Amino acid sequence: MKPILAVTMGDPAGIGPEIIVKALASPRLWRACRPVVVGRLPVMQAAARASGSSIEFQPAGAAFPTATRSRCPLVETGPERDRIPPFGRAGAVGGRAAIAAITGAIRLALDRRVDAIVTAPISKEAIRAAGSPFPGHTEMLAALTGAKRHAMMLVGGPLRVSLATIHVPLAQVPSLITARGVREVVELTWDAVRRLGLRLADSKIAVCGLNPHAGEAGIMGDEERRVIAPVVRALAKKGLPVSGPYPADTIFFRAARGEFAAVVAMYHDQGLGPLKTLAFDTGVNLTLGLPIIRTSVDHGTAFDIAGKGLASAESLLAAVELAATMARNRRP
Repeated sequence: MKPILAVTMGDPAGIGPEIIVKALASPRLWRACRPVVVGRLPVMQAAARASGSSIEFQPAGAAFPTATRSRCPLVETGPERDRIPPFGRAGAVGGRAAIAAITGAIRLALDRRVDAIVTAPISKEAIRAAGSPFPGHTEMLAALTGAKRHAMMLVGGPLRVSLATIHVPLAQVPSLITARGVREVVELTWDAVRRLGLRLADSKIAVCGLNPHAGEAGIMGDEERRVIAPVVRALAKKGLPVSGPYPADTIFFRAARGEFAAVVAMYHDQGLGPLKTLAFDTGVNLTLGLPIIRTSVDHGTAFDIAGKGLASAESLLAAVELAATMARNRRP
């Protein structure tokens, strides 16, 4: 049986509902899974009309109706009293709707009613306006699932990149590079490459340095020899196929040639810059360390083109395919 995937609508004022409708028109989605959309029915109906799609969304109760290419089950999440927000504008209404869809999908996954969740983009500004204490999807998912440790991995083209720090100001990064943090991300990355179905022989992990030239023997910073290198050596002694720290200006080229299965980057833009250069339209965000499988698009709400029929569903389709692969690998 194909895995059941819960697809959250994202921010209703952004491109999330539109790309879901477009993905539902693709044979790739139906080859990979049985979809269930989680969100507001009026929002998804409006997105279908705006996209010129004839697909219908059928409200789902305790049991999901059979999904077909013309009819998709939808789990309604509130707050129903809220109006549908206009396209292209971040606000508390959209933030509340996005949060409700995420929490609804998490419940479905924790109750094992779905095999994985795939999230459409949300607005950090909107969820903050709605009162969320979380800076983004990843932190929200970790807290709501009770994950003791978590990390973000981006998958796109030939690269798989995990992040030692995520949504923090660059000035704070050096103080957040700790032995415990680097060790946990490397261990989660090792678990992920196995769940992705890679051969063990192809599962080498490279760790980036923080500073230019990986510190140049301490001349350009000592985080490498003081924090990162000792962790790498200790994990390698335990049998993990990890090495580094490597200069960030060369290691992604080597990984793209297939020398490494994954790279652990020290901060957000260090890892995402190379990946988005090679796979801007097809990148997938994967949250590591959760008790559930979660993938997401690797782009934002694109408020500037929302409602205009211009958004691409390629990243969402890639996220669906990756979640389906991981769900199949997870089954006994």
